[in-house]
Amino acid sequence: MFAPLSNIRQQTGGKEGKHVTDDYMAAQWNSTSNEWLDTGSNAWQMTAATVVGMQSVPGLVIFYAGVVKKKWAVNASFMVFYAFAAVMLCWVCWAYEMSFGEQWSPFLGKPGAVHTLTILGELSQAIIPTANIIAAFPMSTMVYFQFVFAAISVILVAGAFLSRMNFAAWILFVPLWLTFSYSVSAFSIWGGGWLFQMGVLDYAGGYVIHLGAGVAAYIGAWMIGPRLKQDREDFEPNNIPLMMAGAGMLWLGWNGFNGGASFAAGADASVAVLNTNICTAASLLTWMFMDIIYFKKPSIIGACQGMITGLVAITPGAGLVAGWGAICMGIISGVIPWISMNIVAKTKMLKHIDDVLGVVHTHAVAGFLGGLCTGIFATVEGCEAFALTNPGGAIAGNWYQVYVQFVAALFVIALNIVITPIILLMISFVVPLRMNEEDLIIGDAACHGEDAYAFYHDGAKEIDLARTASGVSMLAMQQNALRAASGVSMVAVQQEALANASASAPETAAVKATP
Repeated sequence: MFAPLSNIRQQTGGKEGKHVTDDYMAAQWNSTSNEWLDTGSNAWQMTAATVVGMQSVPGLVIFYAGVVKKKWAVNASFMVFYAFAAVMLCWVCWAYEMSFGEQWSPFLGKPGAVHTLTILGELSQAIIPTANIIAAFPMSTMVYFQFVFAAISVILVAGAFLSRMNFAAWILFVPLWLTFSYSVSAFSIWGGGWLFQMGVLDYAGGYVIHLGAGVAAYIGAWMIGPRLKQDREDFEPNNIPLMMAGAGMLWLGWNGFNGGASFAAGADASVAVLNTNICTAASLLTWMFMDIIYFKKPSIIGACQGMITGLVAITPGAGLVAGWGAICMGIISGVIPWISMNIVAKTKMLKHIDDVLGVVHTHAVAGFLGGLCTGIFATVEGCEAFALTNPGGAIAGNWYQVYVQFVAALFVIALNIVITPIILLMISFVVPLRMNEEDLIIGDAACHGEDAYAFYHDGAKEIDLARTASGVSMLAMQQNALRAASGVSMVAVQQEALANASASAPETAAVKATP
């Protein structure tokens, strides 16, 4: 994501330096000419940004809604929806400049809105000054493209917090984590910071997005605490076809994710798209066969996990590796995250940490592996096509690249191990990090006053909510259903169920159950 359309020497008539010259930048900021505009690349960049945005809304909206229990579908969807909107405003007000603006420190750019909230800034040519990067499309396109990456990063963190995080705490967490974690990683690796200067390879966000989000998610899951015991023991997805629709949007949306990272509609973008799909297919099939070997049957939920690990693993090297390297990365990302999720995570030491969707495995572990594999499998030709001076990876004799990748990974991990607990601790002084026990029992109706599926006839909604609150056994519900099927009137069944629920439900739960 840090390669210019053409190098800065050509764009500036031979001028060199750590920053583009002030005269050059001023000319771009005040220009109403579009001589620099490549309409094809601009169209592709806006399309790629929109496709990546659709990975979040509606992609992860419906993925999260389908994979959780019915009582949490609205809450899971709303966490995504809120984050997407909140990141947008934070991004244009200060976070974009912190991630891609003028250098403030080796880790961060200067906060501001010179490129994002002024018309001249939006019309000017896209430029990342500290990294000496220029692209042949407007700054407004660059800002929006980078926004959808920032938004999905925070949304991925939510995958570990589902079904118990206080929504008010989530409202505070999103802008804080964006500002103090994501912006630091983005500037350090992409914006011209210290890791960029070291020559780290992160084509489209294996470290900035996935490793950072995965580590933050795991730390947060530990601090917030686990779901209710009954939710952990019985957490069947409420709508697998809906989940699969979201998974499909993630897979194909990744074409924009990685294909747009070259900042041009060129050959490198095509390579990135092809490699993305190669690696993802290899990872999905590997995960499926691991399930068959270990669990004796294939799982479509497991296949989705394998799809995600493949998408994540190829992200840092999508346009840099050859097709055979993408296959190798897919196999690795199908095996090691599978082991970490299905074996290591279930050990006595770790099983109390309730990472609901396994974000640490699918994003942190896969992102870490993808970054190291990029250091191994990056080709000289791929780096040249991306306008990089890196002489490939270990397969080209450049073992130093593996060291750089490892250093970058350690930085992102350490950053989130430190920053995430501080953010959550600060929030806990203002609002509780998790919902109260009564809300955890009821779910969406208590949190938002809404239900995901309104398949109710007269009086049935109150019965269903009261039953949830009182903990009526599944056996009793099955007996009622059998009696109804045998000819007992549904009204009588409802009356009996309501009477039983009213006798055992806490008064507070009964109040919450009223629509």
